Amino acid sequence: MLLLIRRHETCSMIRVEQLTKTFPLSGGGSLTAVRDLSFTVEPGEIYGLLGPNGAGKTTTLRMILGLLQPTRGEASIAGFGSSRFPDEVKRRVGLVSASAGLYQGLTVEEMLLFFADLYAVPPAEARVEMARLSRLLGLDEFRRQRCATLSTGQRQRVNLARALIHRPPVMLLDEPTLGLDVLASQVVTEYIDHLRGEGKAVILTTHHLDDAERHCTRFGLLHRGQLVSEGSLAELRARTGCVSLMEMFLKLSQVGPALNRDGSTRDGATRDEPAAAGRRSDGTP
Repeated sequence: MLLLIRRHETCSMIRVEQLTKTFPLSGGGSLTAVRDLSFTVEPGEIYGLLGPNGAGKTTTLRMILGLLQPTRGEASIAGFGSSRFPDEVKRRVGLVSASAGLYQGLTVEEMLLFFADLYAVPPAEARVEMARLSRLLGLDEFRRQRCATLSTGQRQRVNLARALIHRPPVMLLDEPTLGLDVLASQVVTEYIDHLRGEGKAVILTTHHLDDAERHCTRFGLLHRGQLVSEGSLAELRARTGCVSLMEMFLKLSQVGPALNRDGSTRDGATRDEPAAAGRRSDGTP
């Protein structure tokens, strides 16, 4: 345990080193969703992990959180390896995901206290933290309602509170504004500013590039599972000669036109197919 404490004191809050994940395909061959990905995130930093659908963003977050074993490489939170110490990692991470659900039969209060108990937060501390988050996120008016009765915006507020109930030093935000209207998105915007003010290390994935430009201190641009560039907005502008993140991404990933005239589609990951897969049914290449 002493070794783990020393690692916690000396390591970056989030460290990803040569992280790779390859999935076998049912027809043979494999698909590499993430390839040799490396980056770090320090306390108080908001790191924008950006890329199109299928670029490997969610797969990366799942490996960081310890929900998915990497093919090779490693991820760590405060010095705790996600593969070796998944429980220690989960204690230190809050996850906000567009796909996260709520327990429909529980009230908001019951659900927040339930998650606090899962993280072994003492009951008295959990109630204090719930009261603080309720004031911060405006939960008081519906705190005793069952989750099944909540609107989309209210449900997302509850998810934001759930992710913070155990006061984690690391936050993973996976498309937190997906499907939200303008007012609900503004709550998320202010929430991200709050996380930075509390000195948390944050990874944000989003397709709203204007939000990313406003919030993120550094960016990692992913294309087909690989990091094509990394840096602050000023560094990326100097490197590419582009002004917007959209222009930078298109230039760095060299994707060319959005539409292919030959009717083929673009794949978001790298496929490692067996040689036979590239032949027509008559056996010719």
